[in-house]
Amino acid sequence: MSKYEMIIYWNKEDKVFIAEVPELPDCAADGSTYHEALAHVEIIIQEWIETAKELWCPIPEPKGRLVFT
Repeated sequence: MSKYEMIIYWNKEDKVFIAEVPELPDCAADGSTYHEALAHVEIIIQEWIETAKELWCPIPEPKGRLVFT
């Protein structure tokens, strides 16, 4: 299980739950249920990290809480 913070919300237009990972740019997934979206985004996080490693891109450390300024 990832230590990155996730935001999960219902998308009324598409009728799916969306799971976003703010600390990893463009890292998001969807699912027909809350738990499905969570499971999908866990896979996407691992793929995001693997791709970043292959491309020698920095991988942000999980901060655990969003900071709003």
